[in-house]
Amino acid sequence: MGSGGAAFLLAQVGAHAAMKFAERLKKLKLAPQHAGILRILAMTPAITQQSLAKTLGIVPSRLVALIDEMESAGLVERRANRDDRRRYELHLTEKGRAMLENIGRVAREHSQELLSALSAEEQRQMANMLQRIADEQGLTQGVHPGYRTVGRREDA
Repeated sequence: MGSGGAAFLLAQVGAHAAMKFAERLKKLKLAPQHAGILRILAMTPAITQQSLAKTLGIVPSRLVALIDEMESAGLVERRANRDDRRRYELHLTEKGRAMLENIGRVAREHSQELLSALSAEEQRQMANMLQRIADEQGLTQGVHPGYRTVGRREDA
């Protein structure tokens, strides 16, 4: 199989793919964390900041900073929860929905370029195998595990 084996190749391609996707998002003035949060907000409207932090496995204070950035950019808005005014629900704005469409276009272009060496059937098979691995490893579907380290100090 060459040097490193399958696990190394997964890590190598994954790191390369993440770097290339981040470069593409930079053109939209976004970081990968912003794109992931927008996607989750589209799937779960009115999610509270606390629930989103738990879903992402992110330090709550770092999530607040990310949401502040996104709110300043006009992509999301906080609304007081009807049942508990101390909690905020997060909602996409029209600008946020439009940005999500741009992210989708960028993601499709990224996928096409990254996987161009494989046929459509090979891409489907690979996606199925990777999903089985992700499921067996207990990864949360649709949530990048890199969120767990966002805002955490190495020595903490």
